[in-house]
Amino acid sequence: MKRIITCLAVVLAVFSVSSVFAQAQDPTARAAAMKQKMKDELKLTDLQADSVSAIHQEFRPKMKDIYMDQSLSEDDKKAKLGAINDQANKRIQAVLGDDLYKQYLDWWSKNRPQRGGGGNK
Repeated sequence: MKRIITCLAVVLAVFSVSSVFAQAQDPTARAAAMKQKMKDELKLTDLQADSVSAIHQEFRPKMKDIYMDQSLSEDDKKAKLGAINDQANKRIQAVLGDDLYKQYLDWWSKNRPQRGGGGNK
């Protein structure tokens, strides 16, 4: 009986450590994995995937600054984030074209990294 309990404890510890490791993964590695997943699932060309990833990387620091700004109310943050998302999405739509952009929006709503309970489109 002690062996079973010990084995279960070891298995739980392994899963806990792997979960923490996955969350602490390098942001560059996460971005590369997301880009590859986008290429595979949306059938993007290398140029399209590189462009979309570059747009995300360009706008990410701006969004982070808004998240971190303690002087803004939640409504102000949502408004500013919405404006930034609109700018990024216009550039992504120009890269992908209308049909592929619609597929991208659907894909992104299901696959984007979630921060604190989700986000808006």
